[in-house]
Amino acid sequence: MYTPQGKVTQSEVLAQYAPLVRRLALQLVAKLPASVDLDDLIQAGMIGLLDAAGRYKEDQGAQFETYASQRIRGAMLDELRSNDWLPRSLRKTSREVEQAVHEVEQQVGRAPSETEIAAHMQMPLTDYQGMLQDLHGSQLIYYEDFDRGGDDEPFLDRYCVDHSDPLSALLDDNLRSALIEAIDRLPEREKLLMSLYYERGLNLREIGAVMEVSESRVCQLHSQAVSRLRARLREQSWTAAPTN
Repeated sequence: MYTPQGKVTQSEVLAQYAPLVRRLALQLVAKLPASVDLDDLIQAGMIGLLDAAGRYKEDQGAQFETYASQRIRGAMLDELRSNDWLPRSLRKTSREVEQAVHEVEQQVGRAPSETEIAAHMQMPLTDYQGMLQDLHGSQLIYYEDFDRGGDDEPFLDRYCVDHSDPLSALLDDNLRSALIEAIDRLPEREKLLMSLYYERGLNLREIGAVMEVSESRVCQLHSQAVSRLRARLREQSWTAAPTN
């Protein structure tokens, strides 16, 4: 096994770069639900680190830490993909919110407010906002959205030419255009939040400072924005015939 310092043992690699693995794991887990275990990510990252040390060659033109960081992040993402880290109960809650957003939007002809959605779901606003808080870490697209064999009927069929390759579907121009349109229809506050989070890479605390709201409120607004986007993509697949 080789690193920039020459031939070393696995123990030496783990000891020297363990802080890097932990730092990358903390950066990732900060954007995920509380159900994600930090130690599991660190363990996966350590495996990625050892893989990087075994594959690294000095003539690759990259510093070892840069090369290793990519391998470590990849191993952590593989760990997340291999585990259903958003509990099934929260997936069900997420679908209920999406359905409510869709139905209220059809009634009022615009992006509904949280109060309107809560009323439609027959619950107090505070309970609805607590639900959004619980959904922090929900994703815009899951692998199951392309899975014809799953319990739930997939709603991205319109965009997916090859269902065996979700990545190709995500890169498809039709899906990108639909997503851009859905983002443009978000309320201005949620549109700003998504821009700060995904384009500028600010964390929730930093976004809260910019928007002058609490970090927990940012979590709620982010979950609401994701629900709106998923509802919009679902609506388009409901109302349009699949493309060939």
